[in-house]
Amino acid sequence: MLSGEEILCSTRQVIAGLEVLRGENRTLLDSLQEKQQSKTSNESSSLEQEKTSIILESLEKIELGLGEAQVMMALSAHLGSLEAEKQKLRAQVRRLCQENQWLRDELARAQQQLQEREQEVVTLEEQNRHLQFMCSIRKYDHEEPALVREDKDSTSGNESLDYLFPTAEEEQSHMSQPHSSAAAAAQQGGYEIPARLRTLHNLVIQYASQGRYEVAVPLCKQALEDLEKSSGHSHPDVATMLNILALVYRDQNKYKEAANLLNDALAIREKTLGMDHPAVAATLNNLAVLYGKRGKYKEAEPLCKRALEIREKVLGTEHPDVAKQLNNLALLCQNQGKYQEVEQYYERALHIYQSRLGPDDANVAKTKNNLVRIWNCTSPAYMLYELSHCRLHVTSSRENTDKQRPFIKRF
Repeated sequence: MLSGEEILCSTRQVIAGLEVLRGENRTLLDSLQEKQQSKTSNESSSLEQEKTSIILESLEKIELGLGEAQVMMALSAHLGSLEAEKQKLRAQVRRLCQENQWLRDELARAQQQLQEREQEVVTLEEQNRHLQFMCSIRKYDHEEPALVREDKDSTSGNESLDYLFPTAEEEQSHMSQPHSSAAAAAQQGGYEIPARLRTLHNLVIQYASQGRYEVAVPLCKQALEDLEKSSGHSHPDVATMLNILALVYRDQNKYKEAANLLNDALAIREKTLGMDHPAVAATLNNLAVLYGKRGKYKEAEPLCKRALEIREKVLGTEHPDVAKQLNNLALLCQNQGKYQEVEQYYERALHIYQSRLGPDDANVAKTKNNLVRIWNCTSPAYMLYELSHCRLHVTSSRENTDKQRPFIKRF
């Protein structure tokens, strides 16, 4: 059995021999034809004609052999290219198998970490319930200064603003569950996280929850760059990607960078989705939170009010999301000492929660607790405490203290 290389070498030799033989036959044919032309037709012998016909037949066979040899060479080159492509595909298959194994290992590790975090969450929830129970007991403590300090600490700006920023899961579930026909119609304009970004969104949130910002931030930036190249900067998907990156920066306490991204996302959503779109309200709320965390309560308040107006227009004035926005606005006003407005916002939110979710809903109890804290802050004892520390210079009456007694008895 000859190898492929030996067959190719032999074929080349045959081609070379055939080409030499073709040249010799053509030379003989030319010489015979010259002799025939020099003689008259009568003088041409039958022998020379026979020689000419034999040479012509030989040339035809030589041409046929050269054609077959060239076909064999072309087939060999084609088979060689196929073999090279086959080796390339095998290398890609090996690489994909390695990447698949890496992804499986990464998924297994992520699932293990998720189980560990779930166990930690269960433990923290037990601790939280215990602390809430202890806190409820301390409300009946007769040591007035200690009660005032607790209320003062519980209404500090940085801590009370933390839950204003919706988590990624809350925002995604809110986007994927429209609460009215208007919201459903608006959702078609891009409010829901698009399918091509949903997997990336979940992956970024997973990395951010693990504290792996060195992976999450470049992943967001690369996806943002690809979206801008394919869809343009003024596309709703770009605004969604900007919002995701802003959430990652928020988790790193990079509030200035997050605010810049959210302002950009707000401009895109206002331009592409409209000024009264639910996505615009969500971005306004996130911006208000960032300003609040930086102590810019006056700048945050109008943003929160505009988000409230949009939610009222799209969802209706009695929707639970409107109540949530009222709570957010109350917290911003609370940090500015606007206790009368705070009380109005909390009372309206409480009415919405009770009428739409029922008196036993957790949001009802939370809003009542917020009202109690505000009434404690505006009680005469609290005013005297603040005046003694030269922090407040206002007066109040015992009306708020009388208001809070029914709630204290129920809790």
